[in-house]
Amino acid sequence: MLKARLLAAATITTLGFLSAARAEEFLDDRWYAAPFGTFVQPGGDRSAHSGWGGGLGLGKIINEHLNIEVRGLYQNLEGAKTNGNWDLTGGTVDAQYYLFRDKFSPYAVVGVGGINSTHNGDSGAGFIGEAGAGFTYELHDNFLIRSDVRYRYNNNFNAKLQPGTEEFHDMTVNLGFVIPFGEKPKAAVVAKAEPTPPPAAPAPAKLDCSKLDDDKDGVNNCLDKCPTTLPGVEVSVFGCWIVDVKFDNDKDIIKPQYFPKLDKVVDRIKQYPDMAFEVQGHTSNTGSYKHNLNLSERRALAVKKYLTKGSASPNITSHGYSWDKPIDTNETEEGRANNRRVQLEVDGKAQQPLKK
Repeated sequence: MLKARLLAAATITTLGFLSAARAEEFLDDRWYAAPFGTFVQPGGDRSAHSGWGGGLGLGKIINEHLNIEVRGLYQNLEGAKTNGNWDLTGGTVDAQYYLFRDKFSPYAVVGVGGINSTHNGDSGAGFIGEAGAGFTYELHDNFLIRSDVRYRYNNNFNAKLQPGTEEFHDMTVNLGFVIPFGEKPKAAVVAKAEPTPPPAAPAPAKLDCSKLDDDKDGVNNCLDKCPTTLPGVEVSVFGCWIVDVKFDNDKDIIKPQYFPKLDKVVDRIKQYPDMAFEVQGHTSNTGSYKHNLNLSERRALAVKKYLTKGSASPNITSHGYSWDKPIDTNETEEGRANNRRVQLEVDGKAQQPLKK
């Protein structure tokens, strides 16, 4: 009965995690330490009351979904009635499978290991296997809260520590924190387009788009996905006026290191006082659409606020597009990096100057 309740609780907990979503590409592969405390609720087969303990884990982030961790533990259970206390000392090797990685990251866990049980003056080594579900919550790049609930099977292999059985079934609730070592990896930088010579004049009979560059941005008409870019601005490999500002994961705060680049954009906009401009936020298709839409709107608005501060009222608007307007494939890391961008375009359906 206890095992059934534990498995049902783990299933409900895991299903509840499925509503969260990952915001951006995951690149972390650091080692970490994970101290924890434990509450133990033994099954009736152990004839003991609940107890407490703790331990320390050392783990490695393998990829977006998998952690491998070695844990050492100590736990003490108070014996029921005349039955003596239990002291449990041992360790496990855990595999944690993360459904996704974000500030809040749910996972399922399985572990196998050994444990030494001391009871009524006798001791014996045994096997333990654990399974359960939990989550981490990131407070800082190098500090996360972690908790999980596990079912534990313990077989003491005829150590005869308690008459009647050598198999025990317990529930553990762990609470602790994770300390990754080193700096958290950041997202890849979007490559800048190299300038190309002006195209040769096409033959009158047949125009070749690969030899045309109508907006003179160095990207030919075949590849140019923003064909009305202002001349002389910095563009991506797809010919779009990209504001090369990189944000921290799930953040919309512009770092001071990008202020000089944005100041150049302000100077360029002032050269076209009759033009209307739109600051566009775009994302890749990782995570939920709603989360990415909100993130793209916040980042576009942050850039707009910077560009309009102290200016002579340039006509600048902002808009978030989530992943609706990709300029590259979302099937590769390089393509997703190109799609996560803040882009400026001349506003207006016909791309015309504003009327005075």
